[in-house]
Amino acid sequence: MTINCLIIDDEPLSRKGLKEYIAEIEFLNLLGEFDNPLATTGILGSGEVHLLFLDIEMPKITGIDFFRSLTDPPAVIFTTAYPQYALDGFDVNALDYLVKPVSFDRFLKAALKAKDFFEVRQNNPVEAVPVSATDYFFY
Repeated sequence: MTINCLIIDDEPLSRKGLKEYIAEIEFLNLLGEFDNPLATTGILGSGEVHLLFLDIEMPKITGIDFFRSLTDPPAVIFTTAYPQYALDGFDVNALDYLVKPVSFDRFLKAALKAKDFFEVRQNNPVEAVPVSATDYFFY
């Protein structure tokens, strides 16, 4: 299984570190890196991106607000220097929340969590099931 991912972070050193970590993990495939989330709309619309490594504090728009604006978002792992946004991150169903500086061990743990998530989804696809009035249970 290959997980196509993007890095969106306004800090060049953070992007460099994440890029090096991604290169070390065989199931991660970096499709690109961006310093501005608004520049990613073309690639995100392609459907090829499975996972975002997304910073939160960025100029013009926060990573959380950007993620909330996406109509069909990929999975996300937030990468930020600000631990106080963790609840907001999990409120949008983030797979993980990495606080900078990120160690390789912690990055690997998050990547393995993402791999498990995608393997479960691949082995258990969600099918649309018609709902009828008798499919409800109230108590």
